[in-house]
Amino acid sequence: MRLVLLGPPGAGKGTQASGIVEKFNIPHISTGDIFRKNIKEGTELGKKAKAYIDQGLLVPDELVIAIVEDRLQQEDCKNGFLLDGFPRTVKQAEELDKVLSKMDTSLDKVINVDVDKSILVERAVGRRICKSCGATFHVKFNPPKVDGVCDKCGNELYQRADDTEETVSKRIEVYLNETKPLIDYYEDKKILATIDGQQEISKVFDDIVAALGA
Repeated sequence: MRLVLLGPPGAGKGTQASGIVEKFNIPHISTGDIFRKNIKEGTELGKKAKAYIDQGLLVPDELVIAIVEDRLQQEDCKNGFLLDGFPRTVKQAEELDKVLSKMDTSLDKVINVDVDKSILVERAVGRRICKSCGATFHVKFNPPKVDGVCDKCGNELYQRADDTEETVSKRIEVYLNETKPLIDYYEDKKILATIDGQQEISKVFDDIVAALGA
């Protein structure tokens, strides 16, 4: 299975990604993780990426593609992979197609976890995180036993500074605007599967598995 996973912040992609990689025994490839690994190991690609990141600049497409191509050629990807966080633009999607074509393969499916913007905002704004152990709760969907106190370690819970309604709305708006052309691109290629991410987590996963014909 060669897959791409799309979905806005708060859509629950992380949970679904874990289930997918376990079921199909494929690596979960996040571009952020690849960058961190290359930078830590001091590879040539890592050094180039670090030069941009240290200046607070976006890593250019050519370098992102090179890093992804390098990762896809590794042994654990021979039976497939799940790409998460890449591609982000149609240009990156076209370059990915070229990379896979050189490897004599192509994507099987692009999974788009779709959640209404108002629900995404509610999910993010209600999130509370433990200052000590990092456990996450939600004031509505997963409240702690005692308000403002972590169930696991008893320390204080806080709301992230960027989890305000205004900031979250803006973040989601940017994602939706940027991703719309990408969704259209994969829809035209007849490999897009849009999944209703507002259902129970297990139902979302079952729908993904069904869309993959597994």
